[in-house]
Amino acid sequence: MAHTNDHPGEQAAQDPIKLIGIRETPLSVDEVFRAVGDDAAGGVALFVGTVRNHDGGADVDALGYSCHPSAEAEMRRIAEKVVADFPVRALAAVHRVGDLRVGDLAVVVAVACPHRGEAFDACRKLIDDLKHEVPIWKHQKFSDGTEEWVGAC
Repeated sequence: MAHTNDHPGEQAAQDPIKLIGIRETPLSVDEVFRAVGDDAAGGVALFVGTVRNHDGGADVDALGYSCHPSAEAEMRRIAEKVVADFPVRALAAVHRVGDLRVGDLAVVVAVACPHRGEAFDACRKLIDDLKHEVPIWKHQKFSDGTEEWVGAC
C-alpha cells in the first residue's frame, strides 16, 4: 500500500508542543515520554543528555547549569520551528538547572511523528538547536581542582 498524506494522522497536530520547561528538580524520562503520547504517532524519538565524567581530557566531578531568564521562551521558539518543519504530533523538552552529579539527567527531549524517520530527524533538530541557541551555561568542576564555564548544553 502506498504511503499518502491524506489521513489526518499523517499531518502535524494542531497544538503539538506538550511540555517545555527548565527544572531545578531531577528530570523524568517517563514524564517526557508520557507527554508525547499520541495514537497517530508511529514513531517517538527520545534523547536523554546526561552528565558525563570527563570533558576535554579532564575528569569531571560535578557541574552546575544556570540559565538566562529567557531560556524557557527560547526553548519554545526552537520547538515551534521544529513543529513548522516536521509533521510533529507531539513534542516535549525539559532542561535541568542547578547542581548535578555524574550520571544525572541534564536534558530530556522527545518528538512523536507519524513515522520513525521524521521522529529521528525532528528530535535531532530539536536537541541540536537547543544546544546551540538556548542561553544555558554549564559550570564544570574538574577533579584536579580547576573549573570551566561552557556555553549551552
